[in-house]
Amino acid sequence: MNEKDLDIRFQEAVKTAGEMTQASLPQDVQLRLYAYYKQATFGTLEPRQTSTYHLRDAFKTNAWMQISHLSAEEAKEHYIEIINSIMEK
Repeated sequence: MNEKDLDIRFQEAVKTAGEMTQASLPQDVQLRLYAYYKQATFGTLEPRQTSTYHLRDAFKTNAWMQISHLSAEEAKEHYIEIINSIMEK
């Protein structure tokens, strides 16, 4: 499979995720999806704290930092796997 196929599958998964409600997903799944999406689209996190930094942001930052060793392609694959597993239920 080439990179274009992966990008198309990733965009389809992102679209599917966008149609889901937050209430339908456990918070740990939401955090993992957030982290994989950020890693896939922005790369490794460069943490910086602002005066408006909230606990919610800390959880999101932590989730992203935990997967910072993954390449963008690996993060896309993980994101797609999670969405596919949710859709199979």
